[in-house]
Amino acid sequence: MRSFPFRLGTTSYILPAGILSNVRFLAPQVQDVELVLFEADDGPNNLPAKSEIAELAGIALEYDLTYTVHLPLDLRLADDGSPSRASLDKARRVIDRTGPLDPWAYVLHLDGKSALDRADPESLLCRLDRTVRSLELVGRWAGGPQRLAVENLEGRPPDFYEPVMERINVSRAVDVGHLWLDGCDPVPYLQKALPRTRVVHLHGVDGRDHQSLAHVPTEKLRAVLRELVRSDYRGVVTVEVFGEEDFLTSLAAIAQAANRQNEFIGSAS
Repeated sequence: MRSFPFRLGTTSYILPAGILSNVRFLAPQVQDVELVLFEADDGPNNLPAKSEIAELAGIALEYDLTYTVHLPLDLRLADDGSPSRASLDKARRVIDRTGPLDPWAYVLHLDGKSALDRADPESLLCRLDRTVRSLELVGRWAGGPQRLAVENLEGRPPDFYEPVMERINVSRAVDVGHLWLDGCDPVPYLQKALPRTRVVHLHGVDGRDHQSLAHVPTEKLRAVLRELVRSDYRGVVTVEVFGEEDFLTSLAAIAQAANRQNEFIGSAS
């Protein structure tokens, strides 16, 4: 798998254990680990302690491993552009804690479940302005807006976030699994999006998403891999599943889909 141009990774929730245990288990098998972090308001969180961050950094150095960080899912960056808001404070705490790991990207959602598409034009413009201001702040903390990877979400048109992308130089996190879930062909989307993409998420659909890639027809998975290779994509591809069996069977599905790997790697040269 290392002959791919991209770095293949998975999530920090493959074993039913903490982040450190997962990273120790995964480091010999992948090139990137997505740290899936949550921080409930006035409640529990799984932010690694500073000592754990130091150990994660050591593992990365030993195995040539990188990290991507998935910011908490309940951020509401369109609500306000003030750094005092709870979502922005939460984002900054995660970025400050994980900064020593020099993450490849911070993946985030932009209020995907809100009623943005049902608002009147004036409200939409105000919300767009607030979103851009918030991204400017978070991007500053992250080391530049290009470190922020805005993810496409299920149930939204593929171009839903284009107004945001036109206003600020953030990156993309292309979630292929979400596109499959919505019945979209991911290849045309990737052809347009890859020059600005830092992270690609792969996962299967079997009634719901984030299932093993074994549920994806081989030709569909091969078409995505071929496009990534043809485009010489040098970012991270995260197998975004949450269990050891799904992880291992996903790796097997990728190997099967890439059994003519040398052929389409050669076509990219």
